Amino acid sequence: MAGASIRAAAPADLDALAALLGQLFTVEADFHPDPVRQRRGLSLMLEDRLRRVVLVAEVAGRVVGMVTGQLVVSTSEGAASVWVEDMVVDEGARRAGVGRRLLGAVEEWGAGRGATRLQLLADRENLPALRFYEARGWSGTRLVCLRRGGV
Repeated sequence: MAGASIRAAAPADLDALAALLGQLFTVEADFHPDPVRQRRGLSLMLEDRLRRVVLVAEVAGRVVGMVTGQLVVSTSEGAASVWVEDMVVDEGARRAGVGRRLLGAVEEWGAGRGATRLQLLADRENLPALRFYEARGWSGTRLVCLRRGGV
């Protein structure tokens, strides 16, 4: 998308980011939009800018995409890895290079912190997203994501 700029998110972006997460969580079967929870989670992400990042794509002053990354330690890599938690581009801004630029920016952020790998979860039914990642060199694994609440 011509004129899209990538920058670090600010607290003033929380409403726009929660709205984008609403779009994402409508597609993902395991999650449900809850703006209060999403704002709380995003606020936590913004508190630790050394190990976490929230990047936004902006066009003409409007946030049209976002990606979040968190540093984790990978014992298999023996180094830091970036966990890409959220990656979403507004429906009206898709297929214009915004997602590619956001992924590149989070990769650059991680490389600058010594990360040797990026990883993420994607809904197995979200074929457009899976094709998007595959076209950018991402590949599936034989691992299965498990989760447990209530801790």
